[in-house]
Amino acid sequence: MGHCTARNKPYLAFLFSAIVLCAQSFPVLSAEDRRLATVPALTVLADGQTGTIHYIVLQIEKDPRRVGPTVQFNEIHLGGGSIVSEDWKEGVRQAVVAATKAVKEDGREWVITVKNRSYNRLTEGASASSAVAVGILAAWRGDSIKSDVALTGKIMPDGQIEPVGAILAKVESAARAQFKTVLIPQGQLPTADGDLSQLASRWNIRIIEVATLEEAYLLMTTSVR
Repeated sequence: MGHCTARNKPYLAFLFSAIVLCAQSFPVLSAEDRRLATVPALTVLADGQTGTIHYIVLQIEKDPRRVGPTVQFNEIHLGGGSIVSEDWKEGVRQAVVAATKAVKEDGREWVITVKNRSYNRLTEGASASSAVAVGILAAWRGDSIKSDVALTGKIMPDGQIEPVGAILAKVESAARAQFKTVLIPQGQLPTADGDLSQLASRWNIRIIEVATLEEAYLLMTTSVR
């Protein structure tokens, strides 16, 4: 009992070879290869008028076998069952392109897992894509996301941040959630629904316009760049 007989040796040799092959096929990634960040996302409910906030968890791993960047969507509905729309996914892909350009990487080995933690059964649009880009950069650079700053805007592959809809409802939802600063796309302080500066005064929050990913990044993270 407890020792290796001659009859066991061929089987053990086979088992050892199988383990080695599995290790080669599925390498264990070290803690240094896993980088995480969580960003708030400002959105509206289906009525288009009620703002709400959910969180997006971003994980970056490096896998030398990949020819990427590879984006994986892990859709989480906190009440059970959820999907994200194709334009939401496309916004994330544009965020990945913008982030890799910002760090001067081709991202070939990057595996980005995107976990959308939402109470909504469907999350649509690309207005969270700029926040996703900031989160990817923060995860890669090792900077922290400030807990009291939120960002809305559509990211472009070149890092420009474009205007989004329902800006008033989104900013008000951030104010109600006690965010101190809300970053919005350049030129959106005056809106069709009213002047956001009045909203900022009423809720005692800062609303700052940003035009690029790097501008938003410096205001939303602990970066000292």
